[in-house]
Amino acid sequence: MYLCAVIYEKTENMAGYIVEDERKVTTVRLAEMKRQGKRIAMLTSYDYSMAQIVDQAGVDVILVGDSAGNVMAGNQTTIPVTLDEMIYHGRCVARGVKRALVVCDMPFGTYHASRQSAVENAVRLMQGSGVDALKLEGGGDIVEMIRGIISAGIPVMGHLGLTPQSVHKFGGYGLRAAEEAEAERLFADALALQDAGCFALVLEKIPSALTERVCSALDIPVIGIGAGPADGQVLVVHDMLGMNRGFSPKFLRRYADLFSSITNAVGHYVGDVKSGDFPNENERY
Repeated sequence: MYLCAVIYEKTENMAGYIVEDERKVTTVRLAEMKRQGKRIAMLTSYDYSMAQIVDQAGVDVILVGDSAGNVMAGNQTTIPVTLDEMIYHGRCVARGVKRALVVCDMPFGTYHASRQSAVENAVRLMQGSGVDALKLEGGGDIVEMIRGIISAGIPVMGHLGLTPQSVHKFGGYGLRAAEEAEAERLFADALALQDAGCFALVLEKIPSALTERVCSALDIPVIGIGAGPADGQVLVVHDMLGMNRGFSPKFLRRYADLFSSITNAVGHYVGDVKSGDFPNENERY
């Protein structure tokens, strides 16, 4: 019997995790968790079925990442992902979620040209997908766009450090803000994003000491990925479930080996079909 993770306060299910609050997670709830010192669990999802599972397992925030371009479409970067594609994935995920806060990435090129176009694209993404909030990559250079989007009533999560949409600018996916000058710029950008009204901030692939400094300085929650301890953590669900064998960064912890499990299951199915064992007498009408 599978026990739903979001039932009663501080209820523990068979896997051992605890959901402390069955209420729908909101930006206000995340702020409460930061003040109370409670860690925030965040994972990606891109479709209805996975979103249902992740939500029922007790994840606080589900990110509909433009990483869909990598794990769902096979692109080398997130840059080819379009607004229509993010609307589609966001809508699929939002339909499967009851408790978690659903945040959707604004894709490359949809919030850089002007404040007006950024707001128009953000409104279209929110209306078309039904998600709860949006995430944008960048610091001081996009503060005015963020202010405009928030003024339209749309919550915004920031993203600093390694920002995958800028991979060509960086020349790869290496560690960011390791040098003092870049670290100081990141710290200033973090303060600017909070001042602009962001409800949370993702820090990706930066030194853990810098993450600690930012967490201490900000009132909003800081979510880390490859950035050491923070107010919360996020991983790509396909990576942490072991569905992708070609990606093994230092910060990734695999909680399953679904690549092997799924391959074996499909292999057994193929064998049963080829041998005539499937369908058997009990599997026919």
